[in-house]
Amino acid sequence: MEKYVRRNIARPDSAMIAQYAALDTSTVYEAQGRTGLMNHSLKPVIEGRAICGPAVTAICHAGDNLMIHAAIEVCQPGDILVVTTIGESVHGMIGELIVRALIKRGVQGVVIDAGIRDAAKIRELGFPVWSKAIHSLGTTKTRGGWVNAPTVCAGVQVGPGDLLLADDDGVVVVRQEDLQTSLEAAQKRVQKEEDTKAKIERGELSLDFYGLREILSKENVRYFED
Repeated sequence: MEKYVRRNIARPDSAMIAQYAALDTSTVYEAQGRTGLMNHSLKPVIEGRAICGPAVTAICHAGDNLMIHAAIEVCQPGDILVVTTIGESVHGMIGELIVRALIKRGVQGVVIDAGIRDAAKIRELGFPVWSKAIHSLGTTKTRGGWVNAPTVCAGVQVGPGDLLLADDDGVVVVRQEDLQTSLEAAQKRVQKEEDTKAKIERGELSLDFYGLREILSKENVRYFED
């Protein structure tokens, strides 16, 4: 298969990104039919951060970060770099120097289905990263791969320009062709949750407004006073 770097990709418009940025990963995941959620193995290096933006993908060989360096050049402000590897890898594929280069390019953050290192420095820089490992194991820069090719990251298909949201609860992907429908569903879910909060504030019980008493009865759950 021919290796390549694709310089130009279609990205969601800024208005669409801004609307998604007001949402959290759980809401979007639920709204789009419980799809697009990456494996729980990906953890935030800095908790309490949230990012939302288009994906630039880099497919590397395990233990080699050449294509990350190639991806830096094509990243634009607001992008999220998504890194996958051919073969399992916990190598420190990204460290302080690469992060500094990404910051210079205006990249929002990194989602990497492999390892990173220099974690303390990355935290000092305040740069959001979601990875499956933190490990000092070093890398080479000798093997070609792909930039802005479709890939699978932590069990989810990601295409260049797809929208990513990442926060403390995980990482979710919205395909470009689903952006409008998923957004509308997510906004309806937000309104529904606001209505539910109001019911809770009025003292109503979830057993009642979710209709759960009938389910308890069907499951033959008995109540005892003591």
